[in-house]
Amino acid sequence: MRTRVKICGLTNILDAQNAVMAGADAIGLVFYPPSPRNVTVEQAADIAQSIPAFVTKTALFVNPTVELVQEVLAKVKIDLLQFHGDEAGAFCQQFGRSYIKAIAMKPELDLNAVAQEYESSQGILLDTYKPGIPGGTGESFNWQLVPKQFPKPIILAGGLNPENVVTAIEQTAVWAVDVSGGVEAAKGVKSQAKMQQFMQQVMSTVK
Repeated sequence: MRTRVKICGLTNILDAQNAVMAGADAIGLVFYPPSPRNVTVEQAADIAQSIPAFVTKTALFVNPTVELVQEVLAKVKIDLLQFHGDEAGAFCQQFGRSYIKAIAMKPELDLNAVAQEYESSQGILLDTYKPGIPGGTGESFNWQLVPKQFPKPIILAGGLNPENVVTAIEQTAVWAVDVSGGVEAAKGVKSQAKMQQFMQQVMSTVK
């Protein structure tokens, strides 16, 4: 099986197209103003329009209002929602769109409870826990904590880059990996070379 890849935090059409050409299965658009990777609805609409068929366009939110999510869905061609805050399962599923839920790997985390709460999700994204920062930390967590058996597909995030993604996949056997800062030239600007290297490393794990 080939590990799927989402390249997140795209802020312009060129980077998005380079991500697709490198082989990304999905791209991520961030709707969270404190993030250096935040995009406006207008920017996101242009980027999404440039993405070809069979590449999943993902909208990332952190504790959004219902109105914001609805506006994005109305104006941007989005395939998948990603919630990175404290959203409950009922909130996430109300939009009638496939979604994944990001979970920070806190020491006391009960992953079985997470699977039950977000039973309607298409997957659970496990990210590094850092107080006050909802993802995008650039730091990895202890991959030994990733369960080998889980009722939902697991997406691994947090501190991934071309140098460590093979080890991450071999240790966890996750369904997908999600990278942002690890393939950047600067915050919010992707490196074409790093995206290509990342995808080459992921593909090298195919048995």
